[in-house]
Amino acid sequence: MSSAFYKKIIIIGPAHPLRGGGMSTFNERLAKAFMQAGHTVSIYTFSLQYPSFLFPGTSQYSTEPAPAGLNIKVLINSINPLNWIKVGRMLRKESPDLIVVRYWLPFMGPCFGTILRIAKKNKHSKVVCIADNIIPHEKRAGDKAFTQYFIKPVDAFITMSEKVLADLKLFNNTKPAEYIPHPLYDNFGEKIPKDLARKNLGIAANEKIILFFGFIRKYKGLDMLLEAMALLKDKMPDLKLMIAGEYYEDQKQYEEQIEQLGIRDRLILKTTFIADNEIKNYLCASDLVVQPYRNATQSGVTPLAYHFEIPMVVTNVGGLAAMVPHDKVGLVAEPNAASLAQNIEAYFQKGEDWFLPQLREEKKKYSWDLMLNGILNITQ
Repeated sequence: MSSAFYKKIIIIGPAHPLRGGGMSTFNERLAKAFMQAGHTVSIYTFSLQYPSFLFPGTSQYSTEPAPAGLNIKVLINSINPLNWIKVGRMLRKESPDLIVVRYWLPFMGPCFGTILRIAKKNKHSKVVCIADNIIPHEKRAGDKAFTQYFIKPVDAFITMSEKVLADLKLFNNTKPAEYIPHPLYDNFGEKIPKDLARKNLGIAANEKIILFFGFIRKYKGLDMLLEAMALLKDKMPDLKLMIAGEYYEDQKQYEEQIEQLGIRDRLILKTTFIADNEIKNYLCASDLVVQPYRNATQSGVTPLAYHFEIPMVVTNVGGLAAMVPHDKVGLVAEPNAASLAQNIEAYFQKGEDWFLPQLREEKKKYSWDLMLNGILNITQ
């Protein structure tokens, strides 16, 4: 690529020092990919992402060191219109060739929509949105109006599931839009042996362990997976479910369900925020990742499982099944406890040797080069 094609790029979205989970990780990894390709990149992240009453976790901020080599500017206040104007003017003056903005929640629509309108007054910057969701998992008043306001200044869209692409067309069917699969998360270290990962976590080496990973929210269906564990209690006495992730809703309902089902001794509970340097231990300690979602667009857990080469059982909702070909990379269940239990049992009957060669072949599709080229070419 000649220097004439090198671009000045600004990414808008969560990044360090925010504990944004998958989105912060994605944005930081995307910035590094652009930089490796020769572009000049900054990330504009939040000084305040959510007011405290809207944030269900314990803390919005990371205690880990900032990622090396990235220019992250902590600037955006999601609830202060004066700040939106200030940031918009900064972007207009800085005049990047490309603004890449993440959109996952209509709450961000007024903030991002205002910033982008002001920035684009420079008559130079193009805006590409990476849309995680267009229609949110948990609906609220104002969703439609906020999303419509956001969409107007955007020039083109990338979605990471066919479902979000279809949702986008309900709002706008004229702007360029493309589906590109979620690239692999390859920035949490390399795969380590299962026995070492289990030793690091202090868990037994000789049990069958399935993993539920990530923030615990209703749409992710942990309650269905707990019911499935109760169904498997007698059939698979050496099966344990490891739950690794912070509660983003009332913990009490899950505690009560666990007691009612009588499965506490079948669970390994790590229900706190999982730091980046610990992620590989949880994935590599597991035999199987289970995503029992009620609804979904795409999931950042799937690329994690691909990277660490852990087969999956996912539910047939949103874009999950498209990324996990049935009986190849894993198994696809219906979103109910009986189907989850049946497919978990079927996985262990087949064994990982059936799935791993096909998983390793399939994971080649999910490259950062594909995402970069899609973003750079869609406004040409």
